Amino acid sequence: MKQLMISFVFFFQMAMIMAQTEEIKIYNPDSDAKSDIKAAVAQAKAENKNVLLQIGGNWCPWCVKLHAFMNEDFQVDSILQADYVRVMVNYSKENKNEATMAELGNPQRFGFPVLVVLDQKGERIHTQDSWFLEKEKSYDKEKLVHFLKMWSVAAVNPKD
Repeated sequence: MKQLMISFVFFFQMAMIMAQTEEIKIYNPDSDAKSDIKAAVAQAKAENKNVLLQIGGNWCPWCVKLHAFMNEDFQVDSILQADYVRVMVNYSKENKNEATMAELGNPQRFGFPVLVVLDQKGERIHTQDSWFLEKEKSYDKEKLVHFLKMWSVAAVNPKD
């Protein structure tokens, strides 16, 4: 019985270690943010959308929560698909994308994640501190939907 208990504890500890070392791969530290953004801007222009930069890192629990929330909520995901080309911009000790951050007005000053909306010319039209989109230990769907709708091409077009 003692050996069975020791084996159980050993396997439980190994499972915990494996779960902790499982690497989250939402953001790619090796990607070239500048070229990713350039490609997204070209795609956005062709599809009449804006670009949504989701800036953060795999090390950031709130970045992971936001990514999951945006992908798992049907309404939020639908708005993203219809109105935005989304780019995951990495900010980590391996790659801070400092030149890109400077060009975007240093959005990292708001903490992470931070959202930046670009128009079809690649010009920054809004930076959103994600703290204002939070609710308790997650994100507020109503606030997130409102944010996405207010910075879509249709919403910022003066003709509308």
